[in-house]
Amino acid sequence: MDPLLDFTGKVAVITGAAQGFGMLLAEELAKRGAKLVISDINEAGVHKVADDIASKGGEVIALKCDVSNNTDCKAMVDAAIEHFGRVDIGVNNAGVAHDFTAFHEIDEALMDRQFAINVKGVQFGMSHQIEQMLKQEGGAILNVSSMAGLNGAAKVAAYSMAKHAVIGLTKTAAVEYGRHNIRINAICPFFTLTNMVTDMADENMQEKMSRGAPMKRLGEPKEIVAMMLMMLSPANTYMSGQCIAIDGGVSAQ
Repeated sequence: MDPLLDFTGKVAVITGAAQGFGMLLAEELAKRGAKLVISDINEAGVHKVADDIASKGGEVIALKCDVSNNTDCKAMVDAAIEHFGRVDIGVNNAGVAHDFTAFHEIDEALMDRQFAINVKGVQFGMSHQIEQMLKQEGGAILNVSSMAGLNGAAKVAAYSMAKHAVIGLTKTAAVEYGRHNIRINAICPFFTLTNMVTDMADENMQEKMSRGAPMKRLGEPKEIVAMMLMMLSPANTYMSGQCIAIDGGVSAQ
């Protein structure tokens, strides 16, 4: 196996792994030798993913996790320590979008849900992952933000606010814990054909959305996960505090 993508013996915890980026990343890490603790609010879904990985020889534990609940986030790290002895990789992927809504029509309930899951869920996950990584003197964390966390995003302002906060969490923690050999980065995809996008945008809307990218198409989940693997690579030892746009050229405009 190419040493750049050899995760043999690495222990990874991944939230939001019942579908989308989390599921694909879990599958790819397992192929490359990682041991996994995966979670999702969809308990049946994440157990199915775990069963599929285990059937191919992977070592994996599945848990139900509501990332807005600090106790649930701690339980993921506790499970990794109990079963595998450490946490080398933390991927804070779980998140929710919302329907297209004009800025002035955003209500408090919508913002509360966005911040509970998309911000507190990342901070809770990071805190427990970092606590263990400090004991190990190293590790890598990857947070899933969005292009909406780097730029303005019309009609999804509450989501954009939350994803901007993920950027702040990522950069601040990278500065604070770099001296402890803990790398912390974020990935910022443009609209990608996961359920999060297809559930809120029909084919006509997806076509309109794709016009915003110089490549004139939306991203494929596997394209985002390929970069996630590279950002987490054991050989990628000096990259930290970076928030990388995977956007079909949008940020070049």
